[in-house]
Amino acid sequence: MRTKIEVPSCCAARRDTVDAERIPQSRTDVVQEVTESNSLEPSDNNEEGMVFISGGTFLMGTSDREGFPEDGEGPVRQVTLRSFYIDVTAVTNDQFAKFTAATGYRTEAERYGWSYVFHSFVTSRSREQGYRTVPYTPWWLAVKGADWAHPEGVGSHVGDRGDHPVVHVTWNDAAAYCRWAGKRLPTEAEWEYAARGGLVQKRYPWGDELKPNGEHRCNIWQGKFPDVNHASDGYEGTAPVRAYLPNGYGLYNMAGNVWEWCADWFDRQYHSLSDADNPWGRQVSDMKSMRGGSYLCHKSYCNRYRVAARNKNTPDSSSGNTGFRCVKQ
Repeated sequence: MRTKIEVPSCCAARRDTVDAERIPQSRTDVVQEVTESNSLEPSDNNEEGMVFISGGTFLMGTSDREGFPEDGEGPVRQVTLRSFYIDVTAVTNDQFAKFTAATGYRTEAERYGWSYVFHSFVTSRSREQGYRTVPYTPWWLAVKGADWAHPEGVGSHVGDRGDHPVVHVTWNDAAAYCRWAGKRLPTEAEWEYAARGGLVQKRYPWGDELKPNGEHRCNIWQGKFPDVNHASDGYEGTAPVRAYLPNGYGLYNMAGNVWEWCADWFDRQYHSLSDADNPWGRQVSDMKSMRGGSYLCHKSYCNRYRVAARNKNTPDSSSGNTGFRCVKQ
């Protein structure tokens, strides 16, 4: 078992950092259930709620001084993509509920019996029942009963958050939803191309300034992480998927709110060794790529809500700040 978290610690925590003997269901059993879900019948679908992105060549990556070279954010290079459709928003709780109702699908958090919740959100009932801490990241708690429908643990429910992004979904869960919807997860290149909204080498989906004219454009941590969040952007946790202004392609929340799973395996040498034509990350690790940052990101600690920023986690890990959106050709 690993004893050190290998991802940016404000962003996510790996499932294998918690004592495996105390997990209600074994990883082998859960993987088997997810494998069996590959036979999910696709729903009737079309491009409703999606935007068509014309293929082309763009400058991907960054040499931004605010970046994290150890994440492999550069070097900047030209990448060419085919045309594709992408969801205007992250998949919502309402959309995910339709999927589970139609298929009977149970997420990995439901099968394991727990997921990671940010410390200030854990319900009193969950605290009474006990929780597990994560080495080196006391703000993440492994909470029994936390899942997509109960995002803060026992005694919580998505309730009126139907238009918020679904969270506590693993990469495997997201891939299962995509198969049912007749779609797939975006590659990192597709995600970044779409997130840029037609702008060239800008730091954010709207430009280089975080708050143009003092206006909040995304849902990130406001205050001193991890204890003081004055939520001046309007939200302490997740925000509705259409909060804030869209980017130039009409896409919402491509920065902040929730991390979004991508199709690729994470590769620190992605920009040096992957193809320049419709690239995919090589399988050189056990991590899947994530993009966009979340409501827990802050410049002082995890400045990864920039367009070119990258993150990673194991495909069976879930938390209260990770979701996804879909694409299709």
